[in-house]
Amino acid sequence: MLKPEIEDGQVTLADPQFRADVLAGLERRPRAIPARWFYDHRGSELFEQITDLPEYYPTRTETAVLESLCPELREIVGEGRAVVEFGSGSSTKTPIVLRCVKPSSYVPIDISGDFLRQSARELSDAFPELLVLPFEADFTRPLTLPHTISAAKKLGFFPGSTIGNLIPLAAVDLLRAMRASLGADSNGGAMLLIGMDRIKDPAVLVPAYDDAQGVTAAFNRNLLERINRELDGTVPVDAFSHEARWNDDRARIEMHLVATRDVAFTVEGRDFSIAAGESIHTENSHKYGERDARILLRAGGWTPVREWTDAEGKFAVILAEAQAERPAP
Repeated sequence: MLKPEIEDGQVTLADPQFRADVLAGLERRPRAIPARWFYDHRGSELFEQITDLPEYYPTRTETAVLESLCPELREIVGEGRAVVEFGSGSSTKTPIVLRCVKPSSYVPIDISGDFLRQSARELSDAFPELLVLPFEADFTRPLTLPHTISAAKKLGFFPGSTIGNLIPLAAVDLLRAMRASLGADSNGGAMLLIGMDRIKDPAVLVPAYDDAQGVTAAFNRNLLERINRELDGTVPVDAFSHEARWNDDRARIEMHLVATRDVAFTVEGRDFSIAAGESIHTENSHKYGERDARILLRAGGWTPVREWTDAEGKFAVILAEAQAERPAP
């Protein structure tokens, strides 16, 4: 039986996959919990705050790139496609793309249902003639898009360098899944517009994930709050500190929750203990060089068509087209 939990005054059921991932993650060594579970309602709110922080360059940099690329994007992509956004969140960058390509419909996909519906309503108000079809789902898992858009040419939209949250093998699997979802249409010609953060000086990277105001720390620790709320947890949240690390060997930022003292707690009635200095690994954010990004896309079934960056080369937005089922070597 699923355990009911209360959020914003409404009773819902705790996600069984969340339970499974948390218990498995706390039992494994090193301990790790998938980053997708950051995004309950509170986590989504905190992430939106992060995107406005002075240290967090990706959002404003990508937004500027998207605004500048519009004329070229419209020429290549054309108008009237179905735009499918993976992990839409508050859809803050979406209006730029919708105004640019003038789609026939828009399908935002997100795991946070209340956040998804709120942003879908706002976009429907802003684009009253656009068919908006919110789709609550975990886009990292196989999915079937709404039948309403099955015959339409599709443009996938995956901004924010979210692809970097996945290890490369999982990123390739996700790109292949997107290819399967977007490419299976009667007209063919599916395309993907994706954001990828570039490798750069750790002096720039680390503060973006460990801001002076402590918003990212609150975002990270909110995962523990969610465990306590939804899974009958007794985790002492104040005993964990947020830490962002640059892993040069793997070209990624890692986020950890580090125990500041020996702690013991329960989750769903199971006992756990974590020693001082031990961490729970909560997120990766891989960074890609220009060639790395193109190799990753090709491995995932996509052929890069055009790439845009900011003047400093901090962030890239890449347009790719779906490869044939049996791409040439």
